[in-house]
Amino acid sequence: MGYGAMRITGKGIWGPPKDEAEAIKVLQRAVELGVNFIDTADSYGPHISEELIARALYPYAEGLVIGTKGGLLRTGPDVWPINAKPDHLKKALEGSLKRLKLDRIDLYQLHRIDPIVPAEQSFEFLQQAQEEGLIRHIGLSEVDVDVIKKAQEFFPVVSVQNMYSVDNRKWEHVLQYCKAHNIAFIPWFPLNAGNVASQEKLKQIADKHSATVHQVALNWLLNHSDNILLIPGTSSVDHLEENINSVSLELTPDDIQELNGIDPK
Repeated sequence: MGYGAMRITGKGIWGPPKDEAEAIKVLQRAVELGVNFIDTADSYGPHISEELIARALYPYAEGLVIGTKGGLLRTGPDVWPINAKPDHLKKALEGSLKRLKLDRIDLYQLHRIDPIVPAEQSFEFLQQAQEEGLIRHIGLSEVDVDVIKKAQEFFPVVSVQNMYSVDNRKWEHVLQYCKAHNIAFIPWFPLNAGNVASQEKLKQIADKHSATVHQVALNWLLNHSDNILLIPGTSSVDHLEENINSVSLELTPDDIQELNGIDPK
């Protein structure tokens, strides 16, 4: 169970958080509870999430992996233009290193493939940055299998971060490819709240276990594939602890079968 640091920013993932002290506490409590992977991006805020991580946790505990991403611009709340040109990625990487107070990013993920930039150009930059020692491992986000295979011509792909949940399994084929090739799969948006039928089924199972719908959804993901790395995000210590506690939830084989049968939307 990791932690996704998107939500420690302001509304629309823009600007500072409403309660900065609570955001600091969330990060510190996550590490106290045993979280050893934190996912962020230069575009969260922008820059705010990375800055808060360094303020809260630097010097970092041994074994704590901070993964960040580059490839998106921010022009306002909830607005995310793509820019994966090498010159922008260079600036983004340099900024992340400075804000996180690191000499090397353990996991650097390409936030999006840029439709107007040949993917090979983005991959070549990441390959070079890895060779220079600025990046240890490289991951991708919102990609299909063909893109992963193309990236693997330039560097080992260690992670793929795609939208995925019990009720949104569009990327199931990518998950299975990653599992077969020892690639971590990092689902984001782990509960598709627009799927009413799935909400009813999740609630039934949650009530049976005196748990929350989110806890059931997270636990299903943990049970679904052994290469899944969860990064639920929150700006609340209480919600963080609730998410972490989902690990100890014991769904029955019948529960899992019922959830597997949900019609994804």
